[in-house]
Amino acid sequence: AHTWPDDAADPRVCLICGDRATGLHYGIISCEGCKGFFKRSICNKRVYRCSRDKNCEMSRKQRNRCQYCRLLKCLQMGMNRKAIREDGMPGGRNKSIGPVQITDEEIERIMSGQEFKEEASLPEHTWSNNGDSSDHSSPSNGASEGNQPSPASTLSSNRSLEIGGGYTAAVRDQYINAPMNTPYQLLPHLFSYAAQSGLLAPQPRSLYPQSHPLVMQLVAAEDLAPLATPMLIEDGYKVTQVELFALLCRLADELLFRQISWIKKLPFFCELSIEDYTCLLSSTWQELILLSCLTIYSAQIFGDLADVTAKYTPSDEELQGFSEDSMELMERLIYLFRKFHQLKVSNEEYACMKAINFLNQDIRGLTNVSQLEQLNKRYWYVCQDYTEYKYPHQPKRFPEIMMCLPEIRFMAGKLVNVPLEQLPLLFKAVLHSCKSSFISNRTGSSPCMPTTATSPGN
Repeated sequence: AHTWPDDAADPRVCLICGDRATGLHYGIISCEGCKGFFKRSICNKRVYRCSRDKNCEMSRKQRNRCQYCRLLKCLQMGMNRKAIREDGMPGGRNKSIGPVQITDEEIERIMSGQEFKEEASLPEHTWSNNGDSSDHSSPSNGASEGNQPSPASTLSSNRSLEIGGGYTAAVRDQYINAPMNTPYQLLPHLFSYAAQSGLLAPQPRSLYPQSHPLVMQLVAAEDLAPLATPMLIEDGYKVTQVELFALLCRLADELLFRQISWIKKLPFFCELSIEDYTCLLSSTWQELILLSCLTIYSAQIFGDLADVTAKYTPSDEELQGFSEDSMELMERLIYLFRKFHQLKVSNEEYACMKAINFLNQDIRGLTNVSQLEQLNKRYWYVCQDYTEYKYPHQPKRFPEIMMCLPEIRFMAGKLVNVPLEQLPLLFKAVLHSCKSSFISNRTGSSPCMPTTATSPGN
């Protein structure tokens, strides 16, 4: 894709949703969000449905409401599906430059999934929600905007059929024990494609020998002790906006310090340069903090901190200044909390998720991208192996957990752009809505299901 410098005062906008365009993606001028959505939709062979008249509004704020109409407009505006790399990795195919014009019949074949069926001899991969209520990627029935590679398979049908038990075991052995400079031809998360596609029933099995020590090393690097920042407020005390903001800053400081200490304890710490670690941390610290708040520190964040925010009453001016972007972010954070609430992510899974998210080879300025890619693949497979072993009766658990990462990445990027004066109200709204879910979970009730978001004023 051809992109423009971040500081360029370019008036061009995305031809799909009208958001700020970042360059020429798959043949047309578009934003990062629509670029990623189009790539995921085509690579994962997704088939969507429109619950209206197939003419939904496409804007920056409305684009996630209907995936069908968003993909339809991508095709109508000339986005070139042939420009997407066959391996699904970042970067398009340079041989296809500029928009393409396809007939209405071709568009209908893509939208209905007919073209995908004819391309592959295997049944369709059922990663998309197809418009039902079991969406795992976005609270508004839309795929997340993150850059994390999708766990869905992009293998050709012939290659997929070759992945059998003996072949898989041999590649696993090479993958886990190979030196870091060995090139990998297959992404590790594709090994169980057949099982995930419904071709094979999930079977209880033993854990691959190297997976357990690798997972335990990651868990050992984590600081699982409760947060030390005081969050106890005496009864009857009214917390001010300034006091709550100061508390949030102290929490962020402690959480960031824990991430810095975590890096030094990583089992692969000596394998990467300090420059790359600095680059990775500066790009992912918000995501790491958000992930930890939703998992290992959730008892304090959605318990103690929620008690503090409950004692803060926003003014009418603060309520009126609560932007639509903050409202959307609030709803997505509540959704993600409920998703983690439902999954009950273990410490082992959390440690793997965190490492996978941290080892992001798509970040600009890195010096050893290939080494990062190999490490990322290693822990992706280890997490998959551990999860499938630990939860044999939840065959979709691993993909559901991995699909949380791009959503976290997207929301962390949005959080840093929220005006500082809106943060106390945003946290109050989110924690108030989620606290009842947390309490019911702590007392042994069944996981809460998504409900209408609570108003920030409550």
